[in-house]
Amino acid sequence: MIDAATIHQCADPSLKPAIVEKFIRTVGAPDPLAVTVRAGSRVILVTPPRTPDDAMELVRRYVGQAMVRVGVTQYPAGLGVTDTAELKPDLVDACANIRMGTALFGKVYRIVTKWYGAPVDEAFGEAIDAWKSGYFDGKYVFDEPDPGSLPARKGASDAGDKPTDDDDAAKPASRPDTGTPQDKEPDNPNKAGIRIDLTGIGVSKPK
Repeated sequence: MIDAATIHQCADPSLKPAIVEKFIRTVGAPDPLAVTVRAGSRVILVTPPRTPDDAMELVRRYVGQAMVRVGVTQYPAGLGVTDTAELKPDLVDACANIRMGTALFGKVYRIVTKWYGAPVDEAFGEAIDAWKSGYFDGKYVFDEPDPGSLPARKGASDAGDKPTDDDDAAKPASRPDTGTPQDKEPDNPNKAGIRIDLTGIGVSKPK
């Protein structure tokens, strides 16, 4: 289990501690070596790695064929990588993974919050959904530019507070189409939400 001091020490400073804690609590894994492999809606069962080398071997085996998440923040392995040789052991180092994961989630959270027009409770939930799927408002969110600082919020300081009336007025009436990898993006082995051909790894393609 990762202690709170490590999380606070390693997290990206652009995110408030309350957001970091909520993010890790919601999507995080207690084991820095945790590797999750998904093919569409199916989880591919893999032998839990015992060493960093085992974990990296698993990551390299499946990146480009399936959605691979790794480490404390379940960071999307292979993001921005064109060759598996570029994958670094930082992915399974607890502090480095927290730093990378919170920095990337911070960008996702800012994108979603900008869409809503103000920091509201729904924005965090949508950001978590986008983190898991890789998509928000029909776009591959990890490739989207960082919009920068969050819009001001009146009457509240952190996610988890209730939105003010001004927030409700600023919030669009309907939630965004978060999209799905199958609907929104062609095959791309460098993206976490790719459509997968599983014939080569012994798993039937989901119907």
